[in-house]
This record gives sequence, structure tokens and C-alpha cells, in this order.
Amino acid sequence: HATPTETLAMSARPAAIAPTPAPGADEREMRLDLAACYRLVALYGWDDLVFTHISAKLPGPQEHFLINPYGMLFSEITASSLVKVDLQGRIVGESPWPVNPAGFVIHSAIHAARHDVQCVLHTHTLNGVAVSAQKGGVLPLSQQSIFVLASLGYHDYEGVALRDDEKPRLVRDLGDRTFLMLRNHGLLTVGASIPDTFLSMYVFESAKTKALNDLVFYSPVKGFVTTSYNIQEDHFGVDVVTKPDESIKAPLDGTIIYTGFTVEDGYI
Repeated sequence: HATPTETLAMSARPAAIAPTPAPGADEREMRLDLAACYRLVALYGWDDLVFTHISAKLPGPQEHFLINPYGMLFSEITASSLVKVDLQGRIVGESPWPVNPAGFVIHSAIHAARHDVQCVLHTHTLNGVAVSAQKGGVLPLSQQSIFVLASLGYHDYEGVALRDDEKPRLVRDLGDRTFLMLRNHGLLTVGASIPDTFLSMYVFESAKTKALNDLVFYSPVKGFVTTSYNIQEDHFGVDVVTKPDESIKAPLDGTIIYTGFTVEDGYI
């Protein structure tokens, strides 16, 4: 039993403030994975100061997502600083940091339409923007490019993504694909997990870097060497063309995988 002195001391103690419920195990794990993804994007130099976003859908029936606090560099983001928002970009719970609702337009459109997607990663890298501004887009110039071409969509530039009326066209252009090139804007990948989405962006960025290096080291381009592999027939084919044509840039049907590289006269 408490002594009278202890009882008096306890009655004088201010009532405890109920702490904010701690996130569940699934949310904690996702926060750790997403914070690590932000740090990796910064480590690889894909960040754009405080701009662009990586979003992740939290498990459960509620449409809640984690996104970066606006004003914090990717290299500064921690699991606890990530902000929980709803599908309209409104903060759920409390956060000392704001979010950028305009930046969530692209992400919310994809999350609402693609229930198989847990994570959406969007970048503004120099290489990505440079290739997105080229008419030919992604060409079959490297091994990395064949993985991108197998599941790639294009979305034409409509200005800064602020308007909700752009969402249907974003969803249409992505379809059920993994990679989306935002013309004159940047790159975007989606995935069923945060690691899968990061890996897809790594391949996407590698394909862009290789393409730009080809243009630098083998410029002026005199021709393309393209190789094709028929999975069903286990047969390789090699062609040399003087310029990329529609057959090279055509979407893959899943049977033929193309790759290639640029060459100058006398290179082969």
C-alpha cells in the first residue's frame, strides 16, 4: 500500500498525456524501407534538392500513403520524418512538416488506379530528362534498355503536374507497365514493393546513362547495330541499319527482345 506521503505526491502529479499510438509493425518496416530508398536515391545522385517524391501505400483498407516531408533533402529523410497522407494529399495525424500536395498529383493518380502498386518513384535526373526530350525516346542500345522497352509507356508534357484533369491521361499512358517516361520532365517507375521499384529505377537510369554515353563517344552516329533474340526459337539475329526506324522503336510483344549500340563507320 502507498504511504500517505506517496498518495499525496501521486495526486499532485499532472495527468499523463496519452502518447500518439506507435505505428504497427508493417508500417514501421515500410517507413524504414522507404527512408532507405530516399537515402539511396540521394546516394546515387538522382535527387533534385527537395523536389520529386517517392510514395508508398500503407497496408490495410484505408487509403493511406507515406511521402517525404516538403523542405527536407532526400539525404536527411528518416523513417520517423515521413508523412502519412490520404489519397487527396491531406496529412493524416500530426506532423511538424508540410507536404507538397501538387507533387502528389502524379502519385495519387497511379495509386488510385493501380492496386497492384505499393511504391511510385519519380526522378528529375539530368540523364533522364535529356533522353525524355529526344524524339526517339528509349532506343535498344544496351542490355538495360531491353528490360525497359518490355514494359515502357510515354506521357507527353502538359506543364507542371498541378491539375487533376491530367490524372486520367497519366493512368492511361502508364497502363499496366513498370516504366513511364514523362516527356521533357523525367522518369517514373512503379512496383509491388519498395525494393522492386528502386531496382527498376536503377535499370531505367542505367539505360539512359548508357544511351547518352553512346551519343557522346560514337557521335556522329553512322548506324545502329541491333540484335534480336527469339525466345521461342532460341535464335539470334544481327542487323545493321543506318538510322533507327519504326521497327526498332516498336513496342516488344514479349517474344523478341532487342538490344544494340551505336557505331561509327569502320567500327564493325
